[in-house]
Amino acid sequence: MRAYGFTEVGGPEKEGFLDVPVPDPGPGELLVRVRAAGVNPGDWRLREGSYGVLGPAVLGREVAGTVTAVGSDVDGFSVGDEVFGGCPGMVGGWAEQALVTASFAAHRSDAVPPEMAAVLPVAAGTAHDALRNLGLRAGATLLVNGAGGGVGIPVVQLARAWGITVVGVASPAKHDLVAGFGAIPVAYGDGLLDRVRAAAPGGVDAVFDLVGGEALRTVAGLVADRSKLLSVADKPLVRELGGRDVERDRSTAVLTGLAELVASKALDPRVTRVRPLDEAGEALAEVENGHVVGKVVLVP
Repeated sequence: MRAYGFTEVGGPEKEGFLDVPVPDPGPGELLVRVRAAGVNPGDWRLREGSYGVLGPAVLGREVAGTVTAVGSDVDGFSVGDEVFGGCPGMVGGWAEQALVTASFAAHRSDAVPPEMAAVLPVAAGTAHDALRNLGLRAGATLLVNGAGGGVGIPVVQLARAWGITVVGVASPAKHDLVAGFGAIPVAYGDGLLDRVRAAAPGGVDAVFDLVGGEALRTVAGLVADRSKLLSVADKPLVRELGGRDVERDRSTAVLTGLAELVASKALDPRVTRVRPLDEAGEALAEVENGHVVGKVVLVP
């Protein structure tokens, strides 16, 4: 089958279309005919070697599609089911058919288009798990550093739905978007802490960072309790600062709950670009260059 991936660790020049065999589902796996696949920053980081996959490998961490085969030790799924979920080992989704981890898969109803379902496991799933990790109650204030990005957009929506006040750090071009989802937008750069204090005079109860580097270091001091400091963008630095990474709950229950929120219009995954698989290279370049507001989806 035709797939898009990389031949060895490196830059975009290592990407290309591959001719690979259709995989057989192993224990705890589903094989699906892909209807839509999400594009994430983790895809170019995988190509660069951040996750230890040397290649050749097919890119793509999340998909929606139709089950064509079921591996052993799988309950609750059958051939013909419409599902969405995460790919084992964070690879394999940008193809005509892909493996999905059954324990991190859920049924997709007609109320949730495949293009929306395909982007829930990574970004929205991370947003959900971050809020659960932080354990904030209604009335608390959360600072989201990078509120206009792929994870920032769902975390703002989920936090607001749970009664949490959100201060969203974002570039000025994304302030209307962030405010539209109920957050108080503030800009990056000199004077950030003053702007945050003006937006949240009572202080912030937690920080969720999606930027890393000096931007993370700048906002870390806003919380004295470093158990309330999370980052998925800079794991070494957040640990150095006394915070932690997000502990993921890659489960069917989480995905089912997120899909229900999408169906009820309580969560907008913000899919802004749908491209054919033929344009996978261009789609990944858009995400890698940071030129996309919202989520990009590939359709075989």
